[in-house]
Amino acid sequence: QTLVDALVKAIGAGGGRIHLSAPAKKLLVKDGVVKGVTTADGRVFEADHVISTVPTPYVAEIIPDEYGDLRANYARIRNVAVVCVILKLKRPVSKYFWVNISDKRFQIPGVIEFSNLRPLGETIVYVPFYMPQSNPKFGAPDEAFIKESWECLKAINPELEDADRIDAHVGRLRFAQPVYEPRFADILPAVQTPIAGLQIADTAFYYPEDRGVSESLRFARDMVGKLSQA
Repeated sequence: QTLVDALVKAIGAGGGRIHLSAPAKKLLVKDGVVKGVTTADGRVFEADHVISTVPTPYVAEIIPDEYGDLRANYARIRNVAVVCVILKLKRPVSKYFWVNISDKRFQIPGVIEFSNLRPLGETIVYVPFYMPQSNPKFGAPDEAFIKESWECLKAINPELEDADRIDAHVGRLRFAQPVYEPRFADILPAVQTPIAGLQIADTAFYYPEDRGVSESLRFARDMVGKLSQA
């Protein structure tokens, strides 16, 4: 939240405007040049340049129909979903930032104890459940994920008691992690699209690097830098 607040403040200070609850519906393109974006509520935002960072599965929906081959390039990139449980505790689970989980009782790849990386006064733990959107478990109630997460944490640290749990929150993301199939670099489109003025990238484009804030910043600088060269 600290990072998001700083970005919002910097964008406003630079003359930028953020429009909430205004999902992009379609890119406006004329004679091979991007002209702007329409939103789901019918507004039109004209532009000389457009940078898209929405998940690639959505990109295919907003590119005009006449660019069928380009739409297909983005539609073929697969993603897995995630259900992420965030827990606030009175005491630490361990002394480690990241603990991989191989216990077959829990469908959890690892436990991330964020407060061991950055002390916050309280223990903050992330417990992710990665799975395809088609997995029936993705639609399970929040409480089921909280229960499994808490059981896993108590298995790691048997000294934890129910009274140590202050709060829990469950978030879901349909497109959380790109699937890097064999020869993924060969199917990844170029950031600069064949449509003049239109750049497209999301976390899939960090390949072969993993997704992360550092890579996001690097891509942002590169993409914005190309605007001044246009």
